Amino acid sequence: MDIFQYAFFQNALLGGLFTAIACGIVGTYVVSRRLVFISGGVTHASFGGLGLGFYLGLDPFWAALMFAVLSAFGIEWVGRSGRVREDSAIAAFWSLGMALGAIFIVLTPGYAPNLSSYLFGNILTISRADICLTAAFAAALSLFFALLYRPIVYTAFDRDFAQTQGLPVRRIEAAMTLFTAITIVLSIRLVGIMLLMSLLTVPQMTVNLFTANFRHILFGSIALGFFACMCGLWLSFVLQVPSGAFIIVVLIVIFLLAKLLHARLPRKR
Repeated sequence: MDIFQYAFFQNALLGGLFTAIACGIVGTYVVSRRLVFISGGVTHASFGGLGLGFYLGLDPFWAALMFAVLSAFGIEWVGRSGRVREDSAIAAFWSLGMALGAIFIVLTPGYAPNLSSYLFGNILTISRADICLTAAFAAALSLFFALLYRPIVYTAFDRDFAQTQGLPVRRIEAAMTLFTAITIVLSIRLVGIMLLMSLLTVPQMTVNLFTANFRHILFGSIALGFFACMCGLWLSFVLQVPSGAFIIVVLIVIFLLAKLLHARLPRKR
């Protein structure tokens, strides 16, 4: 329990809590809409922004955010045109972002600082400013969902039906695309680009084994994500390894145990 006395560990817990809230909300929508690979494409495309930020001497966060937002809307625009399949558009933006990131990093004079923390995550280095930014975003995202919960759920499960009901489907999709891109960039510090897609999907998959209720999956994935953050932080502190990797390992282990438990439960007839 001595580790809770350290300010950096307290910051990491707060950052993990607000990140779990954002990922739980956005991840539930992403899984329901079957947009998992879009989130993966946006995640890896943001690597181009990181490289550009290092090369130009800018804050890598804002550069990655710009790339993530442009990639998210770019994938939707290309896929909606009908001439290019959505999975092909995802692959193009995915590889383009990684390629640009690699080029900019090689061209950057000297060594790109903290690059490993963006690739594999290191929430122990999170600052108070990062916590405030993540907390404000989690609050805004929660308020948006609270005000438009039913239209969002209708759009997530059946956008055609939502359109027949006169709901602003296009605006909801655009807002959720923006929120997804921001969530991805804010979460990179937690688990890194290479592992982030699991944080947006594994908690939802685990809770979905026991319930199909959207609200239950949302709150359950938030709780599970924060629990995994706490366990991963403690293990990374004890074993001196990257925190992001252990957070994902904990989530996968919980999912496998839940899968075994679900297989042993009597099936409803």
